[in-house]
Amino acid sequence: MSFLKILYYPDSRLRLIAEPVNEVNKKIQTIAQNMIDTMYKEEGIGLAATQVNIQLQIIVVNVIKEKKNNLVLINPKIIEQSGSISIEEGCLSIPEYHASIPRSNYIKVQAINLYGEKIEIEAKSIVSICIQHEIDHLKGRLFIDYLSKFKQERIQKKFKKLKKRNKKILN
Repeated sequence: MSFLKILYYPDSRLRLIAEPVNEVNKKIQTIAQNMIDTMYKEEGIGLAATQVNIQLQIIVVNVIKEKKNNLVLINPKIIEQSGSISIEEGCLSIPEYHASIPRSNYIKVQAINLYGEKIEIEAKSIVSICIQHEIDHLKGRLFIDYLSKFKQERIQKKFKKLKKRNKKILN
C-alpha cells in the first residue's frame, strides 16, 4: 500500500493536460493501485492521475466504497452523453469547497482497463458525474471552472490566503 501526495488548488500542475498511456504494464498497474489506495485514504470517490502529479490519462472511481468495485479507466473518452443532472460536487484538490455543477446524467465512455483491453462502459447519476469530473482533471480543468468569474476569483483569493497561512505555520 502506497499513498501519493495530492496537489492542492491553486497549484499550477493541476492545469497540465495529461498524456495518453501508450502501454498498460506493471508500472501503470502500480500507479493505478497507488491511486486507489490514496483515494480511500483521503475518503474520495474518484481521483485523476494529474491530482497526484502524474501526467497520464488514468482515473479511478468508486462511489460505492467497496474495494471490489474500483473502476480504473485509462485514456478515457466520453463518446456519448445525454440528460442533465447537478449535485454539490467537491474535490480532493479543493478541500472544503462544494458547488452545484451541471453535468450529463448519462455517459458512455471508451477506455482501456488494467489488462490493456479496450472497454466501453455506461454510467448514470453519481457515477456519471464522478467520471466526468475526473476526465476534466485530465484536461487541466477543475470543477470551479464552471462557476462564474466572480465566484472563481473569491475561491482563488481564499485559497491563496490559506496557502500563505499554512506556509507561516509550517515555517
